[in-house]
Amino acid sequence: MSKHRIVVGLSGGVDSAVTAYLLKKAGHEVVGIFMKNWEDDDDSEYCSSNVDFVDAAAVADVIGIEIEHVNFASEYKDRVFAEFLREYQAGRTPNPDVLCNAEIKFKAFLDHAMRLGAEKIATGHYARVRYNDARARHELLKGLDPSKDQSYFLHRLNQAQLAKTMFPVGELHKTEVRQIATEIGLPNAKKKDSTGICFIGERPFREFLNRYLQSKPGPIKDERERTIGQHVGLSFYTLGQRQGLGIGGIKEKGEARGGGEHAPWFVARKDMARNTLYAVQGHDHPWLLSHELVFEDVSWTADEAPEPGLLAAKTRYRQQDAACTLSMGDSPGAFRLSFAEPQWAVTPGQSAVLYDGDVCLGGGVIASTPELLKERNVPEKPARRRPALLGSGVR
Repeated sequence: MSKHRIVVGLSGGVDSAVTAYLLKKAGHEVVGIFMKNWEDDDDSEYCSSNVDFVDAAAVADVIGIEIEHVNFASEYKDRVFAEFLREYQAGRTPNPDVLCNAEIKFKAFLDHAMRLGAEKIATGHYARVRYNDARARHELLKGLDPSKDQSYFLHRLNQAQLAKTMFPVGELHKTEVRQIATEIGLPNAKKKDSTGICFIGERPFREFLNRYLQSKPGPIKDERERTIGQHVGLSFYTLGQRQGLGIGGIKEKGEARGGGEHAPWFVARKDMARNTLYAVQGHDHPWLLSHELVFEDVSWTADEAPEPGLLAAKTRYRQQDAACTLSMGDSPGAFRLSFAEPQWAVTPGQSAVLYDGDVCLGGGVIASTPELLKERNVPEKPARRRPALLGSGVR
């Protein structure tokens, strides 16, 4: 294997730490970069990059590599956070991890690494890259640990980015990564995995959004148009949400005690024009199930769309691959997925990611489902104008 100058994104976590160690052990020239992506209330209990940088610097010292602290907070606010807020304001549920990887980790960070003379970059993602000689292109593969695979978040990587990217821990299981970190005495060997979005951390999500989005309360209705509660603003809810609705069961006149009135409620629809939230009872209510979806803002790892036909897809992270058929959508640049089995709580703004076995083909942003449009007689909306997303992944 040829030796390279590789810049590693050191987050302060164990996965990126072991990534740097494995590359250094293999004889590469390794340089660490710590990315600071958020500055607002960064010294709070919820999200402190200072703590993470101290951990990353300690790792660099043990491994014996240089580390540079780079501030991408301005780029993050302009390219990721602004879009994040626009989507929530429009009633959709964006995936900030995909946006962050697209605009920061595999764009701003990659560009910075190339200016430092890097030949490759590496991160601690659980995914793999291989070159397919027969097709003369790089392929993005699932990580070997099925419980940690992060290819879903990386689906917007293109050929130029894949050619310059390495994911060493994608060949390992998480237990092996922890074991390596312990054996070589990394100070963060037992550090908990980061959860959620850095700029939100463990704080209540609604409380965070309330600082940036206007609240406009309105009615919560069921499928029979009965008002069953009040919402605090449509932006603060997502399809399939069960907690935080503040409503109980509705008992029909004459119905026996202990009946279906105690089944849990789930968010099923948002009527932005009427500022109305619709909730239904029961996990498998028809309004929560979709046989089709339309997605747009597409990005393909091969730099071209796969042939229409039978594939598999995820409509949310950690979901099992679902058999589907890919076809062209009705509007330019849109595609349609038809599923063999109905999918639960398909959410506009989230990503639909396509797979052919272990190969991640790419995907796009879910725009709508025919079921959702039919139930509320909502007209198809025009295609949204969004910033170009050139990369992808998570921390």
